[in-house]
Amino acid sequence: MFGRDSNGGPDGIDVMGADNDRSIVFVHGAMFTRKMWLPQQRALSDEFRTVSFDLPGHGVRGEEPFRMEPAIDILEQVIADHTDGSAVLVGLSLGGYVATEYAYRRPSDVDGLVLSGSSVNPVGGMETLTRASGAISRLATKPDVSCRVVEKLGYRWVRNRDLSPDVEREIIESGIYPREFGNAGPFIAGEDFRSKLSTFSGPTLVLNGEHDKLMRRGEREHAAAAQDGSVEVLAGVGHICNLHRPETYTDRVQHFLRQRVTASR
Repeated sequence: MFGRDSNGGPDGIDVMGADNDRSIVFVHGAMFTRKMWLPQQRALSDEFRTVSFDLPGHGVRGEEPFRMEPAIDILEQVIADHTDGSAVLVGLSLGGYVATEYAYRRPSDVDGLVLSGSSVNPVGGMETLTRASGAISRLATKPDVSCRVVEKLGYRWVRNRDLSPDVEREIIESGIYPREFGNAGPFIAGEDFRSKLSTFSGPTLVLNGEHDKLMRRGEREHAAAAQDGSVEVLAGVGHICNLHRPETYTDRVQHFLRQRVTASR
């Protein structure tokens, strides 16, 4: 497996902030690791307890292919071990679908949801597209040389962001995992995440990048399906919006927690 993780403990979990603060658990997207949330964790840890972890197939769990059930189990254990029993879940792309699934299964553990790059509901025609893109990705990244090419492109993308040198280094050293985009597809395709989201009574923020055209499809319908949902769009950025405009993304998450999560309690 390409990529490595030389930062953090052997369990692939980063925790920042005081024990008695309200908790935020960040769930990363496919190919990246928990380190993609470093800008948000550092900025918010003075006010909140922030936790990030590696999904199966990524970081310290890079030898395991992604599967939804183990991902849910890990998230459940993270909340049990590193929060006071509940948390706001912030998920991007694959992480947004994992967070939605978890809120559907264990709503009492979830104080609120921030979902980025995961507004597409992969049913009907989008199920077919999701399965096809996953299959193409699996074929394209099967050769080792293809994995290395995608890794290099990922590292270049990170270096072109306006990140501090130490954050850039930690993201790159934790690795890029190209094969997991394709591996995750079968566990997303055909699942009616919009219907699952509709069962969650807590506050939900759909927070997308303006140029993330595909994954923004249906964003207003997605937010409307939530019992207490809203949409915000970050101008001038694409899919990985938390790294493209980290300060603005952090501000939106902080405002959501202060104004909507606090008010809902």
